Amino acid sequence: MTQAQQDIERGVMNKVAWRILPFVTLGYFLASLDRVNIAFAALQMKSDIALSDAAFGFGAGLFFIAYCIFAVPANMLLERFGPVRWLALTMVSWGLVSSCMAAVSGPYSFYILRFLLGVTEAGFFPGVIYYLTLWFPSGHRSRAVAILMIALPLSSVLGSPLSAMLLLLDGWFGMRGWHWLFIIEGSPAIFLGIAALWVLPHSVSRASFLTEGDKTWLSGQVEKVPTEKTRASFSDIWKLFCNKYVLALTLIYIGGTSVTNGLSLWQPQIISTFNLTTMQIGFLNSIPFAFASVAMYFWSSHSDKTGERVMHLAIPLAVGAVALTSIIFVNALIPTIIILCIAISAASMIKGPFWALATEMIPARNTAMAIALINALNNLGVFAGTYLIGIIKGHTGSFTYALIPYLAISVVACSLTLWLGHRRQASPRIR
Repeated sequence: MTQAQQDIERGVMNKVAWRILPFVTLGYFLASLDRVNIAFAALQMKSDIALSDAAFGFGAGLFFIAYCIFAVPANMLLERFGPVRWLALTMVSWGLVSSCMAAVSGPYSFYILRFLLGVTEAGFFPGVIYYLTLWFPSGHRSRAVAILMIALPLSSVLGSPLSAMLLLLDGWFGMRGWHWLFIIEGSPAIFLGIAALWVLPHSVSRASFLTEGDKTWLSGQVEKVPTEKTRASFSDIWKLFCNKYVLALTLIYIGGTSVTNGLSLWQPQIISTFNLTTMQIGFLNSIPFAFASVAMYFWSSHSDKTGERVMHLAIPLAVGAVALTSIIFVNALIPTIIILCIAISAASMIKGPFWALATEMIPARNTAMAIALINALNNLGVFAGTYLIGIIKGHTGSFTYALIPYLAISVVACSLTLWLGHRRQASPRIR
């Protein structure tokens, strides 16, 4: 590639990145915040509405069951109505449901609203991943996804102290702190969803911030949008569901997301066992996710720079498994925080390389459906892990052994990554 070509590429991708990534990353930040803010709300809410550990784990996990059920249908609608309009609708919908969590009055209303939150949010993340494939060529995709995924740890870095402070509003206008937490943290998604219709460009050809030369270059680099004739059917979905490589990719992804999602929901309660104040819990909870934000970006950038994906998945999964094994043998605050930093950072580091690998392996016409399917099946694993923590904690009275399910899936995911890397040498794309 000549210097002139490199300059064109750099200029176009900088324009695209600055226009799209801040907005969708903010959206994903709010999605993650509204998904996991029950972790702090639970410090007050569990006693108010009589939630046991098992009931909390089940209700928290119902989000992922709904997500699993509705992710694929949501993305069929995404292809029909267009990603921008669909993403706007999902943001407004989940913002309303998240705000309504303030009205929870018992276990059943908790279950219902958590399930509805999963329904309304199901189309957002796979929709954004699909949207990014329309704007970012393969060589830029891992970094783009990594920037998006930074929203996950950042939602805990910034959201933890924010949620802790909102709990201190307890008694304000006759409402509990956790009521204010849901109302204040849920409502911004509504306004962002409305703004999406004007901020996010609908297609390369309609992007007013690009010159005609920019549009020509970018259109030649990204894969074509599936047309009506090539949209995935239910037959395509079934073939993907039965494909061993898609299932392997799903289990690999579970190895990372089960750890990050599970600890996002349970970590404040783990830290609270050391008899700390609400604000101390808030700040300590943010530390592992701060490390994860930095590690995720640099690891994904290195993956893009080298073009290597497999070992960029296997190494963090192995490190995470070691960290999760170590936590069984510690019972002091500082070692626990250090191990949580390693475990969450390792699990977060796989996400950029994973989606880069997945979108490189999946045929273009099935990209949206495969992303939705992987994300949907992944959420079954996240639900199982979240619920198991509650059951194990309820039976043992401590979190010492509650993270063992995450250790097991990390080992499985690492092994499957190495197997997939070996098989990929013979067949670069899923057939």
